[in-house]
Amino acid sequence: MIAYLKGNLIQKSTNQVILDIGGVGYRAWIPLSTYLKLGSVDETAELYIYTHLTDNSLSLYGFSSQEEKGIFLKLISISGIGPKLALNILSGIEASDLEDAIRRSDVTRISLIPGIGKKTALRIAVELQEKLEMKEKVLEAEGFQEKEDLISALMNLGFKRREVERAVEDTIKVYSTKADFETLLRESLKKMAKL
Repeated sequence: MIAYLKGNLIQKSTNQVILDIGGVGYRAWIPLSTYLKLGSVDETAELYIYTHLTDNSLSLYGFSSQEEKGIFLKLISISGIGPKLALNILSGIEASDLEDAIRRSDVTRISLIPGIGKKTALRIAVELQEKLEMKEKVLEAEGFQEKEDLISALMNLGFKRREVERAVEDTIKVYSTKADFETLLRESLKKMAKL
């Protein structure tokens, strides 16, 4: 299964590209959002790929980011939405805007996408809302574990838990959980030094 391609862009249109990789041309179907992010012909391009295999065809679908590919995979997991319709949806709305509309159950916004009626929009909102909530719970759990690790590390240095918790929370608010553990620990220590 092909999951990623990087090569010379030899052909580009609003719904597909051809990448030359070692003398072999790979055609991938793309949403409009990916088309807008790709460079010009004869430049290097990279795509995250979904390989779709049926009894009589093999198709590649390319995306400029893992986030975009992830929402595409969630869309095709809904009954009645195949890869072409999912690509059409992502051509009509940015992946982050779609996630936001799903979280808010904004069926009207989703139904504004060409080719999507009210019933399909409602199905997308209902079915994907559960999946997005599960994703957020996993991210929260990861963030909670990192917070506990920071608290534990600072307490091992002799600080009191109540003071440590405040410093760690302040640090995470400023640097978010996207910063690596060492950065968060260093910044938490600086806050502890000021107490």
